[in-house]
Amino acid sequence: MTVRVMLISPAAVAAHEARFGDDGPLDAAALRRTRAAGPLPAAGRVLTAPSPRCRETAAVLGADAAGDEPALRDLDAGRWRGRELMELGASEPEALAAWLTDPDAAPHGGESVRDVIARAGEWLDGLEDGRVLAVAAPAAIRAAVVHCLALPAQSFWRLDVQPLSVTELTGRGGRWNLRCGVPLAREHDGTPGDRAHPTSPAGTQSS
Repeated sequence: MTVRVMLISPAAVAAHEARFGDDGPLDAAALRRTRAAGPLPAAGRVLTAPSPRCRETAAVLGADAAGDEPALRDLDAGRWRGRELMELGASEPEALAAWLTDPDAAPHGGESVRDVIARAGEWLDGLEDGRVLAVAAPAAIRAAVVHCLALPAQSFWRLDVQPLSVTELTGRGGRWNLRCGVPLAREHDGTPGDRAHPTSPAGTQSS
C-alpha cells in the first residue's frame, strides 16, 4: 500500500508578498482566483496549515472542515516576522545572505531551513496509507519535496511553488514519486491556474 499526498499552495496575497510570515486572510483578488480554481480533489483526509491564508483557501475551495496540521505551517521567521525583504537587505545584509545560503542558519531566532525540512519529513513519514490532501504553506511544500527526493537542503531555495498549484507525492518507506506545479484549475477543467502571481523569497514564506 502507498500514501498519496496532494499539497495545495494557498492563493497569493499581493500585500503580503514582501513581508516575512505575514499570514493574514485572502484579499478580494485572491478570493476571486481561489473561487475560479474550482473544488479540491477527493481525499480520505483533508488538512490545512493553521494560518488564516491557508484556512481560508481551504474553506473557499470547499474544505471548510479541514483539520489543522501544524507541521505544514510556514517557516518561523522569529524577529523578522512582518519585516520586508528589501529592508532586511539594507539593515542586515550579512544575516540575510547567510539565511538564504546556509540551511542551518537562523539569524532571526526562529527556524532554519533544515528545521522546516525535518518537520515536514517527519509528518510525511508518519502518514498512513491512503489519499491525503492538505493546503500547506509554500515553505512546507518545498521542504516536503526536498525530503522526499533526498535533495540537498540548499536546494530549498531553488524550488518555486506557484500559488493554487498541486504538488503530489506518492510513495511509502522512503521511496516517493513527485508530480509538481499543476495548477489546481487544470486538475478539473483544463483552464490555467493562478500563474500570474510569482513570489519573492519573503513572499514564499507567507502562509
